[in-house]
Amino acid sequence: MPPLPASDHTDGTRFFNPPSIRPAAAPPGRMRRLSILKWQWNRPKSDWPAWIENPVPTGDPHALPAPGTVQVTFIGHSTFLIRMPRPDGTVLSILTDPVFSLRCSPFSFMGPKRVRVPGRALADLPHIDVVLVSHAHYDHMDLPTLRAIARRGDDPLVVTPLCNARFMRKTGLKRIMELDWWQSVAIPGLEITCTPARHGAARTPFDHNRSLWGGFMLRDGAGHQLFFAGDTAHGRHWGLIRDRLGAPDIALLPIGAYDPRELMAGVHTTPEEALEGLRQLGAKHGIGMHFGTFRLTDEPMDEPVRRLARAVQDTGLPPDMMGVLEHGECRDIAWRQPGDA
Repeated sequence: MPPLPASDHTDGTRFFNPPSIRPAAAPPGRMRRLSILKWQWNRPKSDWPAWIENPVPTGDPHALPAPGTVQVTFIGHSTFLIRMPRPDGTVLSILTDPVFSLRCSPFSFMGPKRVRVPGRALADLPHIDVVLVSHAHYDHMDLPTLRAIARRGDDPLVVTPLCNARFMRKTGLKRIMELDWWQSVAIPGLEITCTPARHGAARTPFDHNRSLWGGFMLRDGAGHQLFFAGDTAHGRHWGLIRDRLGAPDIALLPIGAYDPRELMAGVHTTPEEALEGLRQLGAKHGIGMHFGTFRLTDEPMDEPVRRLARAVQDTGLPPDMMGVLEHGECRDIAWRQPGDA
């Protein structure tokens, strides 16, 4: 891999989380990796169910979003279908971190396995215009799914942070755009900006942080904004994103995979931290993700949703300020209106 351009989040060969987005103290990377291996060897037996039947999906992801709204369909984990209207009457369809495989693993026979089918089948989705891939971890960059998208013939624009295209070039997807943090790409009716996240990336034991991670701010032609956080820990980046890009109308934020806390605090948010991130972003509405599909860590399967609901109640926020969608649920969500807080 050629040397990386100089910036505050790379030393020329690897990426890192700069002080601007993390607390001053952080455990050394090597020590953390050894601790994770020890935890995985000794981790408690799963209390997740072997299989869960999804509810009957509601809403129609082929329908036009209602006026003044964006349509969001939760497929599972961090996979959403986002449908954003354009002034000419057409709709842009955006798929985030698409994972439709049975496992998020380099192997078909081992690794984290789904406990439920995707909320919507890939074959049942409308034409996909844009695919967002936040980073190289297997539960976010699923090459079999990307190959399936390529076989559909949609020819979407794939947007991803730096040094991730090399993993995806053999999928058959032809239009892959890499962005550094704060860089943008525009297509008719949509501007996509790659944003910082406090995380890491690897696909093998030998490429730790040799590709970048991030989130994405989507801005339509009318100035409405939807933020997809990707995978991230809590940190100073929430405020940086608001200061630089403005408050999003809607934010999709991770709420799961946080225990054991001493190992996960640097890479994943708790539900309470996600709610605080929503506040720092200044978003009107939040939707939780990254829960209830793959058992990645030790918290009970239904705990993230319960903790999020309790945190919203305890902070005195309106009940609909932040919550989750059912798997497969398709909902029209109103953009912020002039005069909204």
